[in-house]
Amino acid sequence: MSASALAQFGTKHVARGIGRLAAEVIESGSGSYVTMVGGRKMLDFTCGIGVANLGHCHPAVTKAAQSQTGKLVHGQINIAFQKPYLDLVKSLLPLMPHESLDTFFFWNSGAEAVEAAVKLARHATKKQNIIVMQGSYHGRTFGTMAMTRSKTVYGENYAPLMPGVFSVPFPYCAQCSVASHSNGKYSFEKCCMDPVLQLELLLKRETAPSDTAAIIIEPVLGEGGYVPPPAEYLAKVREICDKNNILLIADEVQSGFGRTGKMFAIEHWGVRPDILIMAKGIANGFPLSGIVSRKELMDMQKPGSMGGTYAGNAVSCAAGVAVAKAFQEERILENVAARGAELKGMLEAAKSDPKTGKMIYDVRGLGLMLALECMPGHGYGSKIQAKCMEKDMLVLTTSIYDTLRFIPPLNITKEDMAKGCQIIKEAIEEVAAGERPAETKTKGQALE
Repeated sequence: MSASALAQFGTKHVARGIGRLAAEVIESGSGSYVTMVGGRKMLDFTCGIGVANLGHCHPAVTKAAQSQTGKLVHGQINIAFQKPYLDLVKSLLPLMPHESLDTFFFWNSGAEAVEAAVKLARHATKKQNIIVMQGSYHGRTFGTMAMTRSKTVYGENYAPLMPGVFSVPFPYCAQCSVASHSNGKYSFEKCCMDPVLQLELLLKRETAPSDTAAIIIEPVLGEGGYVPPPAEYLAKVREICDKNNILLIADEVQSGFGRTGKMFAIEHWGVRPDILIMAKGIANGFPLSGIVSRKELMDMQKPGSMGGTYAGNAVSCAAGVAVAKAFQEERILENVAARGAELKGMLEAAKSDPKTGKMIYDVRGLGLMLALECMPGHGYGSKIQAKCMEKDMLVLTTSIYDTLRFIPPLNITKEDMAKGCQIIKEAIEEVAAGERPAETKTKGQALE
């Protein structure tokens, strides 16, 4: 079948509920590129939404998976231990952001891991309620739909959802109501800490600490716009949790495994989570997720209360071991720092340029988890995305605001990063040039 015929076949027979960036059919991937049926080669700044962090078909990961398929594909965890599972635990222990995180449970997807964390928190505390952040994304299963607050599309018309979920604002300084009414006196570098006050008020008004099992937070807001919190925020949340006997869950599904320049994003702020959730980059594309907590909490669960047919698949775990080894041997985090500085520098230069800055409201992010938020009301983000696609580059938008997110491979070469930066720069400039004749508003006016 031709590429167009295959795409038409997919449109006819694949569930319509799956959103899709492009009407293309991917045939292969290598490093920072994917090749479509028909031969079109595209620079991939999506990484399968932050999954193929070491690039497509990383040689060592591929070799580990190929080797494991000849030994054991499915070693069901409720039958017996299997070696790749235990090898992965050994590989991950030294990488954890705190020494108390020493006991693991592996599952398949990020949403399943979030539900495992909620299950653990409720069981360990004997309390029900969960506090989530506005703008957060935790999944599309029934439990995680109730917890996801980034867009209504994920839970629309699926009610009733899981009860006992409450939300508070995340410190999204670029869209903070306090900032928007500060008459220019507010600085993004110094947070007003209103979200901390709102969390304290929530615990007094809506969900008592005696009813609240956990606060779950993405250390860098993901689907909500790639928003890092202010320096003091997570420490304040940790204090509130300790004061009220509430567990702190760090959802590192998207921000973990080097994406922000640290193995786990929470390391930027030195805060200890009680439960850490991981997925996506853990096995570079093989289905695998997990939670890790301290043994005293994990041991509260009765044997048989956790499990799953495919949980901790042997091939996926072998791939995960290879991923952990690659981080140790290939200086991945050093590359993230260098390439992230190049990409962020280009985006900040576009914001400072009078010709293009009129379209750009904010540039933010850590490492290679970066975002460009556009002025509202014009669809600039989607226009820039379309220009990048025309130039054979895959990029994604995110959040309810007009925001582009950039998720290139963590081991992307300097040359490929330069190519990507040039494509993005040209796309921004071309969109700005098309808008110039109609330009009448200032940034402040555009926000009204």
